Amino acid sequence: MSGRTLYVSDLDGTLLRSNERTSDYTNSVINTLTEQGMIFSYATARSYHTARKVTAGLNAKIPLIIFNGAFVIDNLTGTHLLEHYFDDAADSLLDDLTAHEIYPIVYSFQDGAEKFSFVPELATQGMQFFLDSRKGDIRRNPVGNPAALKAGRKFYITCIDTPEKLLPIYETYRNQYHCVYQTDMYSGTQWLEIMPPAATKANAVRKLRELLQCDRVIAFGDGKNDIDMFQSADESYAVENADEELKSYASAVIPSNDRDGVAHWLAAHFHG
Repeated sequence: MSGRTLYVSDLDGTLLRSNERTSDYTNSVINTLTEQGMIFSYATARSYHTARKVTAGLNAKIPLIIFNGAFVIDNLTGTHLLEHYFDDAADSLLDDLTAHEIYPIVYSFQDGAEKFSFVPELATQGMQFFLDSRKGDIRRNPVGNPAALKAGRKFYITCIDTPEKLLPIYETYRNQYHCVYQTDMYSGTQWLEIMPPAATKANAVRKLRELLQCDRVIAFGDGKNDIDMFQSADESYAVENADEELKSYASAVIPSNDRDGVAHWLAAHFHG
């Protein structure tokens, strides 16, 4: 099957507008083009749970990349097609975070259910902003102490704290794990996300390319966590509002997320 192209877009700051939703125009373009045969997916740091909410208007029927590549998931069945978990060494990482008075949000599977665990009394202001945005989420799992964050099969660790505390941790673990150190676009707070080493958007896109038998990848993004995906794509486009470092890896810069840059590019360039 030659000539098949996989189009993959990041969500926040790229496909989503600043109100954390895909616009009616974006939904209309992507739904129309996928009906005409376009192979489209998204690759996001979000969970399946919140990604589905913010893309409610998209009729995506192919696998999706979530948690920055920790999982590739079938959008119709929810089945994991690719998954990466931490090994036991992550417990000593959590001990190190606690020793530095950093108390993360830890994503894991416990008794078959996805949970995000946190210690409410030790939440930073930035963490609280995030937790408030996830009120009513069935995955919420408040625990009584940092040791309880080690429970289950862990796959994603989010630290939201000051750069002074997080930067040294990033420098320590950046070569051991897949780490993303960046400012959150919604709250302006500093985040450090730590994932298993193989959990990258690039690896997940590679797997998706294989599964869907595509021979080219065109990627869209805005943040540092899109760099590896851009490096492995055949063409890559950064939105105008993207991180300057990411723009240096892009084939070109397109209009911003709030101007539906991705959808306009697809409408102009995809010919089914």
